[in-house]
Amino acid sequence: MKKPVLVIMAAGMGSRYGGLKQIDPVDKEGHIIMDFSIYDAKRAGFEKVVFIIKRENEADFRETIGRRIEKVMDTAYAFQEIDNIPEGFEVPEGRVKPWGTAHAVLSAIDEIDGPFAVINADDYYGRHAFQTIYDYLTTHEDDEKYRYTMVGYRLKNTVTDNGYVSRGICELNADRELVSVTEKTRIEKREGKIAYSEDDGATWIPIDGETLVSMNMWGFTRSMLDEIRKGFPKFLEKGLKENPMKCEYYLPAVVSELLAENKAAVRVLESEDKWYGVTYKEDKPMVVEAIQNLKDHGLYPEKLWEE
Repeated sequence: MKKPVLVIMAAGMGSRYGGLKQIDPVDKEGHIIMDFSIYDAKRAGFEKVVFIIKRENEADFRETIGRRIEKVMDTAYAFQEIDNIPEGFEVPEGRVKPWGTAHAVLSAIDEIDGPFAVINADDYYGRHAFQTIYDYLTTHEDDEKYRYTMVGYRLKNTVTDNGYVSRGICELNADRELVSVTEKTRIEKREGKIAYSEDDGATWIPIDGETLVSMNMWGFTRSMLDEIRKGFPKFLEKGLKENPMKCEYYLPAVVSELLAENKAAVRVLESEDKWYGVTYKEDKPMVVEAIQNLKDHGLYPEKLWEE
């Protein structure tokens, strides 16, 4: 069995932070959230990381992030480019938005020849999540179904005090396998409880904080890349008619389709870790404090990449 590869979706970093130079450190040593993810992944057993970035950010990314990671991991780069679409299709005039997370992962197809884990660049997932997903990927192979996995988080561990978040609500069967992921785009804390709205805040529906949600931490076999590539033309045919400027090809949508066709099974691995991320600038002090607290408890050294 081939060793799992870590794939990090970082193509949105430049636009979200106003340029890579502006990426905010979360400790006094200058680490960003992604440093902690890579440190945890390496500790779990991952030896190769593939960064999915925009081609125009390559020089900045290598200098700001890649140079230090290349010293400790086998490092590769893949480029998510808007014109990387199947023959017979054209990018609509004026469209600048990328084609979504499934398309991002597809752009790394030449760097992946076995199982792989996928994460967001700017989410803190915790040590336990990386160990759990690595252990699964090194002990499961496709049989009569594709054997995929996902790390699920308790909703209460993934919400912010500073606004609303978007989360994929997971439905599981008795075998702790994924039945569906339903995206809720407006979830927030309200009067000490958690609720979501589907009508821009006019009405609110309470949701249990113990509910498992997806934070885009997936584990796949190589078969997923072939399925994404196969499904992309069908997605474009529909998306370009219905929403040419903004349609996106999402990983959970591909997974949901494979589940509906009974081609895949997705084991949900539960993490009790707390998620951290800077969804709003007001979140940053809490993340900085949390990282320092983890260091104080011995989970991380002060300097992650000390030679």
